[in-house]
Amino acid sequence: MRTRPGLPSRQQILDFIANSDTAVGKREIAKAFGLSAQDKIALKALLKDMADEGIIDSAPGRSFHKMGGVPKVTVLRIVDADGDTVWAVPERWEAEGIPAPRLRVRERGGKQAALGPGDRILARTEEAGNGWIAHPMKTLARGEEMVLGVLREEGGRLFLQGVEKKERRDFPVVDRGDAEPGDLVLAEKTGRPPRIVVKVVERLGDPFAPRSFSMIAIHRHGIPNVFSEELLTEAERMAKIPLGDDREDLRHLPIVAIDPADARDHDDAVWAAPDDDPSNEGGWRAIVAIADVSFYVRPGSKLDREARKRGNSVYFPDRVVPMLPEVLSADVCSLKEGVDRAALACHLRVGKDGELKDWRFSRAVVRIAANIAYEDAQAAVDAATAPLPLAGGAGGGKDVSPSASLEESPTPDPSREREGGKEVAPELVRSTLLPLWDCWRALFAAREKRQPLDLDLPERRIVLDEKGRILSVAPRERLDSMRLIEDYMIAANVAAAKAIEKKKAPVMYRIHEPPAREKLVALKDYLKTFELSFALGQVIQPRTFNQVIANLGEADFREEVMQQVLRTQTQAYYGPQNAGHFGLALGSYAHFTSPIRRYADLLVHRSLVDAYKLGEGGLSAEDAGAMERVGEMISGLERRAMEAERETVDRYVAAYLSEHVGEVMEARITGVKNFGFFATVDGVGGDGLVPARDLGREYFRYDEASQRLVGEETGEFYALGMRLPLRLAEANPVSGALRFELVDGKESASGAQETDGKRAAPRVIRHRGRPANIRHQGKKRR
Repeated sequence: MRTRPGLPSRQQILDFIANSDTAVGKREIAKAFGLSAQDKIALKALLKDMADEGIIDSAPGRSFHKMGGVPKVTVLRIVDADGDTVWAVPERWEAEGIPAPRLRVRERGGKQAALGPGDRILARTEEAGNGWIAHPMKTLARGEEMVLGVLREEGGRLFLQGVEKKERRDFPVVDRGDAEPGDLVLAEKTGRPPRIVVKVVERLGDPFAPRSFSMIAIHRHGIPNVFSEELLTEAERMAKIPLGDDREDLRHLPIVAIDPADARDHDDAVWAAPDDDPSNEGGWRAIVAIADVSFYVRPGSKLDREARKRGNSVYFPDRVVPMLPEVLSADVCSLKEGVDRAALACHLRVGKDGELKDWRFSRAVVRIAANIAYEDAQAAVDAATAPLPLAGGAGGGKDVSPSASLEESPTPDPSREREGGKEVAPELVRSTLLPLWDCWRALFAAREKRQPLDLDLPERRIVLDEKGRILSVAPRERLDSMRLIEDYMIAANVAAAKAIEKKKAPVMYRIHEPPAREKLVALKDYLKTFELSFALGQVIQPRTFNQVIANLGEADFREEVMQQVLRTQTQAYYGPQNAGHFGLALGSYAHFTSPIRRYADLLVHRSLVDAYKLGEGGLSAEDAGAMERVGEMISGLERRAMEAERETVDRYVAAYLSEHVGEVMEARITGVKNFGFFATVDGVGGDGLVPARDLGREYFRYDEASQRLVGEETGEFYALGMRLPLRLAEANPVSGALRFELVDGKESASGAQETDGKRAAPRVIRHRGRPANIRHQGKKRR
């Protein structure tokens, strides 16, 4: 619609909204531009057009703001409070495809420190620099809080037992709806402390049925797990579009996909051969072919908005919640054996020293020679060669930041018992697998030279039968075939980041910053208790931590120290401002190799397509301008997925151990706090609490530096890493919580297995007036 004389232009309206100190509605716009009665009718139509076109949005009270912006005055919900810093998000946010911004709450006199998660405020907002500021005007009543739990009956009354580990009380049920005792339900809290009751709003079924543990996490974290019919229709339509004739034809190459045995989607495939270019004598040519998701999921489409909303696929022991509909994720985009597939190919030239000499990217058509399981690839190579010296070696360049579960380490589909293996054709072993391994040796040498952080910590594998019942819980085996794929993926990720940088185009980096000094000080104090030195004045690099671990040799407490080093690291995140990847010891790093399961990778694909003019589906101007906000959003969605996955594994472990309640088992102390210590069952996992009140009549002081609880009278102690027998007193599959007891009611350092290392005697500072039987030493951590 064209603006008629007398009406402000679209840009004038946006400028007026942006520069106004108060809420702007139709009345304010008409007054500011001196519009007549006739003009006001046309203004109403113009504002409707702007809203329909996604230029502006309306807030309660019919005030307007720029789409993707925040109203001048609005209701905010507090989501995080860290010391004096409080963060809030708009309670109402309907800008589809644009992440809700986080606003820093600022109030005179420091009153914001009283605000906490869940509080609601009416606030005046302003955009400042790269973020938003909220100035509270009024504190509002809290909204109704939802709680997930299981109904139980006691004395003829119904109670709700929450699924949260930290929830220590049950709530009376005033309205059960159609739910029965034993059902998993979603309920709404009402009332005020101490009289808080709940009413059931949704019945979710049997919490102990197969596949229910993941559903608990899905509902608790609000993870979208159903695609609309409209979205499925769009996916079906896009799946049928032809690949086109302008793709590089790589179908003649025996490219293979090496994945978990039960993988349902295949993002990546690899190939390598000796380089015949004299300028790269002794080097290699390699191709990392990645599913061309950007060809099917176009910017601004319904599929794109849904993928951004999900952020990533979520992997549970019993199911996968995919980022994309299965017709794309498990079929058309998936690099399956023997069928033509669209790929974005990364062509690498690897020097004989393993350094990347050159790279280029092309849109290609590939025909995968074979989908091979890690175990089968490893067995084939082992059979064809002498034992490789790398077997059982370092961790394959795996990102060991707290976000490692979504890095280039293999991401398994739901684990089931594998029955036998599949033999790889001898010709394929000779033509593809052996050259891949030879090229990998060079990549491995380059990785060893830069020395990324090397923490070889075990991962738990939940093995289920076909009905979803637990067969076993055991550490996951690490094979060289897994490390090989990791290193090829890391090489492609580096090439993608540097290729986009060369074109000065936007990059969604994977960022892992060096540890904060506060955490390094805590690590120094911790290592001191083992009589290990750690100099704070040195330049901290990944190899600094590797040396600490190497100095431990085969000490019993080696794994505990590695866990503490892991806790020292910062959390990896996504963003357009490069700060390097500390854990991998890389200056430029982006996620490129998993666009089926990560939205960040899809953005990197689009940036490559746009920068190198590779066809349709490139990065849009809107995406390029929103990289900061989208990076923050998908980083949060990644953390949500990790927490949901971790909680579900804990529930499966608790279910597995619930059949062993009352038994004494060997455990290891994994955490010490002022209220007790946490322990895990060796080889199984799951953290269970031994409360301080159960340690006997003696007072125990908490020494934070040495991670110990120390008896005031006897000097007996419980320390991080200590192994001791404990009785399993409780295992709650619904919450995933475990509780242990001391054997015969008393067990301490005198009866526990000591570590080989000598610990310095803890420094003790007594604090008066504490009501509990624990006295705390050391600075409080946030």
